[in-house]
Amino acid sequence: MDFTPSAKTVEYSERMRAFMREHIEPVEHRYLAEVRAMNPDGDWRRWKIHPLVEALKQRAKDAGLWNLWLPDPELGAGLTTLEYAPVCELTGRSALAPEVFNCSAPDTGNMEVLWRYGSEAQKARWLTPLLAGEIRSVFCMTEPDVASSDATNMEATATVEGDEVVLRGTKWWSSGIGDPRAKVAIFMARTPNPDAGRHQQHSMVLVPLDAKGVEVVRMLPVYGSFDAPHGHGEVRFHDVRVPLENVIAGPGKGFEIAQGRLGPGRIHHCMRCLGAAERALELMIDRGASRSAFGKALVNLGGNRERIADARMAIDQARLLTLFAAWKLDAVGALGAMTEVSAIKVVAPNVLAKVVDDAIQMHGGAGVSDDTPLAGFYAQARSLRIADGPDEVHRGVIARIELAKRGVSHR
Repeated sequence: MDFTPSAKTVEYSERMRAFMREHIEPVEHRYLAEVRAMNPDGDWRRWKIHPLVEALKQRAKDAGLWNLWLPDPELGAGLTTLEYAPVCELTGRSALAPEVFNCSAPDTGNMEVLWRYGSEAQKARWLTPLLAGEIRSVFCMTEPDVASSDATNMEATATVEGDEVVLRGTKWWSSGIGDPRAKVAIFMARTPNPDAGRHQQHSMVLVPLDAKGVEVVRMLPVYGSFDAPHGHGEVRFHDVRVPLENVIAGPGKGFEIAQGRLGPGRIHHCMRCLGAAERALELMIDRGASRSAFGKALVNLGGNRERIADARMAIDQARLLTLFAAWKLDAVGALGAMTEVSAIKVVAPNVLAKVVDDAIQMHGGAGVSDDTPLAGFYAQARSLRIADGPDEVHRGVIARIELAKRGVSHR
């Protein structure tokens, strides 16, 4: 294996770095402050989109920095997962950047599902406007009343009745549901079939968010922030009826699709974690070098040099593991790269959390305020230890595979 960046990666990275420097970094702090002022509470019905983000999206399109995550050379840049990794890492340096380049969750995962598994009609109705950045989307999987780390626990149902499918149940942590541009959700639920196996009992269904019976109940704050105008909501589906053709790849294919969706989606999160960690380390060094206490620069006090060295080593280790997982995904696909993807899904958020925690400590009170991106990075790191499978589940996957190599049952 060779992790040397390809010519395409180098070119896109240079262009991405320049775009970030010229168009995102100068406005990021003001943008986030103004978004908070425009959307001061959890009432998503009044949330508004800051005009700057749409202007930046158009700039990114014009610059050819659009849909770079998609390996399809006609619809995206045609980059492999490995080639995309350094480019994606750069977007992790800013909370604003992923949306600007149309590479933010959950849209990329939903677009990948439609690209890989969607019918031509589904692609025309939903994938095309998503790729154009004209609408946003939601993924409804987690439920409030069951341990959602085991997806077979789902209580929500998608029942086939003639040429329709009827959706019932409650989902929460449905990211993006508060966005006024969100028009469609992918709803994953049980489609009971006594003749099918345990992992052929679930379906993914495309649901227009204005369909009768879809009720957004509330937005859920993360460490006190509602993440407006994006939001993470609780949604109830009251006998929602949609055409059977809205089922992606057919009833009972939900788990198969989920494996294809979550592999790339998980590793993209990890790539962005690396970018956030790099920025946190830079902020920590700059702060420590510019502030003095007890007659010394902060970087020379209390083991701070060792913390900086530990951060560099941890980030580089996580990056190598991420690149290896990306290479494995390209080589053998999501199922063949389960150990590597699960490993980096545990490692990257934990590395980010530690680096950010040390950076916050170096900043003192400023570190927990909105004056720096550190508090947001910390919330990102902590949330990602739960999202897309908690650490314990991913460790369990790795252990099961290792035990199987030695002929040991995991039960």
